[in-house]
Amino acid sequence: MRKIPNNGNLKMTKVAYPLGLFICLFIYVAYIKWHWASATQAFFSITEVASGARRGQQAHSPLGTATHGHEVFYGIMFDAGSTGTRVHIFQFARQPGETPTLTHETFKALKPGLSAYADDVEKSTSGIQELLDVAKKDVPFDFWKATPLVLKATAGLRLLPGEKAQKLLQKVKEVFKASPFLVGDDCVSIMNGTDEGVSAWITVNFLTGSLKTPGRSSVGMLDLGGGSTQITFLPRVEDTLQTSPPGYLTSLQMFNRTYKLYSYSYLGLGLMSARLAILGGMEGKPAEDGKELVSPCLSPGFTGEWQHAEITYRISGQKAAVNLHELCASRVSEILRNKVHRTEEVKDVDFYAFSYYYDLAANVGLIDVEKGGSLVVGDFDIAAKYVCRTAETHPPGNPFLCMDLTYISLLLQEFGFPENKVLKLTRKINNVETSWALGAIFHYIDSLRRQKNPAS
Repeated sequence: MRKIPNNGNLKMTKVAYPLGLFICLFIYVAYIKWHWASATQAFFSITEVASGARRGQQAHSPLGTATHGHEVFYGIMFDAGSTGTRVHIFQFARQPGETPTLTHETFKALKPGLSAYADDVEKSTSGIQELLDVAKKDVPFDFWKATPLVLKATAGLRLLPGEKAQKLLQKVKEVFKASPFLVGDDCVSIMNGTDEGVSAWITVNFLTGSLKTPGRSSVGMLDLGGGSTQITFLPRVEDTLQTSPPGYLTSLQMFNRTYKLYSYSYLGLGLMSARLAILGGMEGKPAEDGKELVSPCLSPGFTGEWQHAEITYRISGQKAAVNLHELCASRVSEILRNKVHRTEEVKDVDFYAFSYYYDLAANVGLIDVEKGGSLVVGDFDIAAKYVCRTAETHPPGNPFLCMDLTYISLLLQEFGFPENKVLKLTRKINNVETSWALGAIFHYIDSLRRQKNPAS
């Protein structure tokens, strides 16, 4: 029997098709509107980055623009050292209300140092420009005008006559002013030793996370350069603050907190300057009549030449010296006597040590050459005694090894470190170089931020 068509179902079908089509069309239009709104918002976010950077230039602000809930900004630091000029380009990210984090670093170095151009300052510009071109490639165009550009010079320019140093700095400033970056009147300067120590302290505590967490114990910093040595830490004991000599305490403002740091730079107690003093020479002066400098810290049979600060000295060990380490330690003690302030609190602070501390420890196998490591202060003394004892029968590749290790061992003791005190020696923390450059640009950016928002 033939089925009779169901007119009710037919009517529903006729209604359902247009209704379904209308619903699909409505959903499609809603999606298009939502997608267009999102794309427009993204466009304006990008536009705001550029306009924010332009506004930052006018207001002398280092800030970028908040994107994806966090703020991105950059800083460029030129490190003008005695042997070369280095550029560090840092990228930071900051969540609202939190401490910034370092997200990227680009580094490039050129030789020689700026001081090599003291008699022809025009020749210094090509190297500076080459490093600026690196920064232009690394910093996005929209951030150029908001990114602070700074150069700080260290030992090389400190040793130049004042007029020559100032001419070099003025030439660099001219090149900087012609760049598209944020350049202040204080963009070029010579660092003093305390600034170097404080900046290195900021770097280490920033990378270890100590600055991020208020109340978390900070770490101390030991740096041994060629001309000077620095020690910096945050005292927790009132006696340290009360008994420190004038000039040993300095205030640092970061992240709306004030740190009162113990920080001092001992000019003349860097490893190369100490060598000269131990040999009996005078800084910046050749030996009288080319006289040979004789030291109990060199192997008895050793003779040779050594160049320091562009002066060549003839040097030799004492003839028929017995117990090299004892003689050397006695001489080093004379050089250090009454020159170093001892603080009891260093026994209770965790310290990182850099530069020649690292190099000498790696040289004698106390730490891994690439990875660094930890040791106790007494390890330097043990190594010094061994190298000095065997120097005559097995001369080391470095004739100064007995002298240098003895000097480091006694210097640390003068600072107040006991023999069982653990020191961490490293070149990198979280894969970032532990140079003062990061701390210096970070402090500079923070000070610019405070100038713009004094109440923040």
